[in-house]
Amino acid sequence: MAIADMFKQGMRRLAAGVSIITTIEDDEPQGFAATSVTSVSTDPAPLLLVCVSREVSCHNTILRAGRFCVNVLRDSDVETARLFSSSENRHRRFEFCAWTEGTTGAPVLARALASFDCTVHHAMEIQTHTIFFGKVEEIVIEDGDIHPLLYVNGRFDGLRSAAIA
Repeated sequence: MAIADMFKQGMRRLAAGVSIITTIEDDEPQGFAATSVTSVSTDPAPLLLVCVSREVSCHNTILRAGRFCVNVLRDSDVETARLFSSSENRHRRFEFCAWTEGTTGAPVLARALASFDCTVHHAMEIQTHTIFFGKVEEIVIEDGDIHPLLYVNGRFDGLRSAAIA
């Protein structure tokens, strides 16, 4: 088996939280599902990063707009994750959930576990992706139970059911 195929197979075993990355340009919201979100630093300002394929439809919008929001999904948000993972209904992605506007103007998912509204601090191209470092301008955290949506072995799953399996 080629190393690239083994790499993909191995990475499928690394469970990751699922987020919806959103941005806006000319009053047109855009977004996609992502698992490549990581905290970077809290000092002197909170920074996080998201890795975005240059083939993702809103990649260039994030570059131009200079803003994005990371919306951390709940385990009950599987259909939202599927909607934002497929290009088939791209034009309808924002019709099925309640959204508010963050400080930067980027869409904030009303029911997200946490939302991090960011301005682009730095962007670095690496092979097929761009790593966007976001300076966190606003954070919204929902109260209540914390049951995140995960992506592992090519499917969406909840932490509760993943722990049992």
